[in-house]
Amino acid sequence: MKSVELYGRVRFAVQREGLSHREAGRRFGIDPRTVAKMMRFSIPPGYRRSKPAKRPKLDRFVGIIEAILEEDKLRPAKQRHTSKRIFERLRDEHGFSGGITIVKDYVLGRRQRMREMFVPLRHDPGHAQADFGEALAVIGGVERKIHFFAMDLPHSDACFVQAYPAETTEAFCEGHNAAFAFFGKVPQSILYDNTTLAVARILGDGTRQRTRVFSELQSHYLFADRFGRPGKGNDKGKVEGLVGYARRNFLVPLPNAASFAALNILLLAACRRRQGDRLRGHNETIGERLVRDLAAFHSLPLAPYDACDKQPSRVNSLSLVRYCGTDYSVPTAYGHREVLVRGYIHEVVICCGAEIIARHPRSYDREDFVFDPLHYLALLERKIGALDQAAPLAGWDLPDEFATLRRLLEVRMDKRGKREFVQVLRLLEVFDLEDVAAVVKDAIARGVIGFDAVKHLLLCRIERRPPRLDLTVYPYLPRATVATTSASTYLDLLSGATP
Repeated sequence: MKSVELYGRVRFAVQREGLSHREAGRRFGIDPRTVAKMMRFSIPPGYRRSKPAKRPKLDRFVGIIEAILEEDKLRPAKQRHTSKRIFERLRDEHGFSGGITIVKDYVLGRRQRMREMFVPLRHDPGHAQADFGEALAVIGGVERKIHFFAMDLPHSDACFVQAYPAETTEAFCEGHNAAFAFFGKVPQSILYDNTTLAVARILGDGTRQRTRVFSELQSHYLFADRFGRPGKGNDKGKVEGLVGYARRNFLVPLPNAASFAALNILLLAACRRRQGDRLRGHNETIGERLVRDLAAFHSLPLAPYDACDKQPSRVNSLSLVRYCGTDYSVPTAYGHREVLVRGYIHEVVICCGAEIIARHPRSYDREDFVFDPLHYLALLERKIGALDQAAPLAGWDLPDEFATLRRLLEVRMDKRGKREFVQVLRLLEVFDLEDVAAVVKDAIARGVIGFDAVKHLLLCRIERRPPRLDLTVYPYLPRATVATTSASTYLDLLSGATP
């Protein structure tokens, strides 16, 4: 290819000096036809193919390659043909005798032509996009995976990010509650991917069947929903970008927090700081543009949505209710009854009818057991032989006074002492541990070792009155004999005489 400098010298000689094409060719040692071409272009135009290149070895296999690439559109992205695999199939299955290079070049060009093009979009105020992301964090000294809910306002680029233990229905709903509280209003519409937390099913015509919980959430806050095309994350590119931005900027280096609540305070602070940024292509900060966004939002309802997952269940013979692979205890009086489990992010609430019968901290471990020892005391009072092997009582952290009381009761009353000890424990069903522990210690100090005495002392403590214990009602308690002091005995002591 001739250089641009030569083009300039030849064109100058012909147009300014008046040389003919033949004379210019002789001067510069080039063909006159090349001089004529130089006069048509000011710079080298490059090679231009007049007709498609012939590929005698590949052309009759192009249809097979096209069929493979079309079929790949229906397959997962990580399980599609590579150029090498297409070459191997052409060679082994169809007798292709060419090399791999021409196959790779054809597949590369074909895939470039297949790549999707997009239309630049404008974003009006009042709308949002939502999604979940994953990252690592240190929570309570343990490194673990976290799932963070992200909401982006495309018009202003304002963001909201909160972390949760898992990407669950209750986290999805609580994320909306927290986002709406953060912005102080509700957007007109929210764009989602086709998450199963919101979409139960996509019908043949593209219509989405919403899940029950998402329909409740939408009815509570009255926002419109929009959904992207399946597998097309670019349909909600703003929030996809926010997920990556939050992971790189809010969660690097790995945050170290005592709890999810502490981590979320840090994330909210990061979201507020970002409102002072001015992004490329904008003359206003994110916070200044957020004002227009919020002006188009709707007002919040009087109360937030009850962000929980509701599932019916039944109490088994061990007084346990299973929820998300974990067994939670309920009082034994509700054995074999139908219950409703409400799963929150950090709590599980179990109801029988309109009554709440149990509350437990949420466990995300599979096949775990979460007991409340108080749920089994009424049954243990009747089945006292199971006291030493009762799993719900294992690891129950009680003050040392309770162990002392049990030892004294069993020494003095044997099996009946065990039952009275359980009766003392049952006081915890009604009264605070601090009060019960205090009166148990008082009862031991007074030497009144029994349930009735402990209960009397407890009621006196609650009612703020002095105790009046009648020891005649405790025939099993040891008697204290007090002799009358005689003057002669006292004088003997003073003189040091032996009685």
